[in-house]
Amino acid sequence: MGQKNIDLSIIVVNWNTRDMTCDCLRSVFESLQNSEAPKIKAEVILIDNASEDGSADTIEREFPNVVLIRNQENKGFAAANNQGFEISKGRHILLLNSDTLVHGDALSASVAYMDKNLQVGALGIKALNADGTTQMTCQQFPSLLNMFLMASGLWKLKWPKFFGRYHMTDWQRDTEREVEVISGCYLLVRREILDQVGPFDEGFFFFGEETDWCDRMRRVGWILMFSPIGTFTHYGSVSAKKLSHKRDILLAGSKVRLHRKKSIYSAAVAWVIVALFNCSRAVFWSIRSLFDNGTYTKQRAKHFRAVVCDLSVVWRGGI
Repeated sequence: MGQKNIDLSIIVVNWNTRDMTCDCLRSVFESLQNSEAPKIKAEVILIDNASEDGSADTIEREFPNVVLIRNQENKGFAAANNQGFEISKGRHILLLNSDTLVHGDALSASVAYMDKNLQVGALGIKALNADGTTQMTCQQFPSLLNMFLMASGLWKLKWPKFFGRYHMTDWQRDTEREVEVISGCYLLVRREILDQVGPFDEGFFFFGEETDWCDRMRRVGWILMFSPIGTFTHYGSVSAKKLSHKRDILLAGSKVRLHRKKSIYSAAVAWVIVALFNCSRAVFWSIRSLFDNGTYTKQRAKHFRAVVCDLSVVWRGGI
């Protein structure tokens, strides 16, 4: 149960991103200590998913105030966050990616926003790319229509705006707006969320867990909001890039699993969409490699052929 003297529990999951995670933690403590907004009491919980780069030892040495959980195996993003949920004590809980930097009063402002807007169950704030440009976080649920628009490439067209509906490409993230899905790189929720909808579905190993969670929140009546009340930098997919073609398997599998929760028929259509997309990419890059001996072309052809070979894994949810 939450304790009234702790306003915010910050949960960070780390897997072989030692230096970036340390930078993330420094930014968190600087934000908490140097905030010009009303001070909040916070705890930081870090779950290390059996990193092999010395992350856990470094974090334990340099950040003694961090509650550290050392996993002996990589349990995945969903299961690791659930471990953090179990021991968290804050009124609010923030999921924060290890490849982020929190700026200014973002943490205090987020808590203040939630305390003022009691109808809001979850909050996302403005994310920046490494170059300072706005990152288009928050999106619609990946419905079959949205999956088709993405797989077909129609979402890239600037007109009609309908084609960009999944990523809401006509919205610059400079205004407050109710959304369907908030990115897990910075996802703030009330403790009541855990009581009402439960923790993450651990059937999602990596990708899709926050989408499912947000969908469950909305189904019981909570409002999910994006508000540019603060900023953070998100470098993006640093851990995921280490997974090679397995990243695409997990991503595609998560979408199939999301639709399996709706119906087996919806899951089958979702699988067909991702299968056709990856097969078409495998054919394209394989043919191109016959005329282009470049390393990149060969790598892309090999990548998509590997994904196609694992389409049965995609059907099982990407695990």
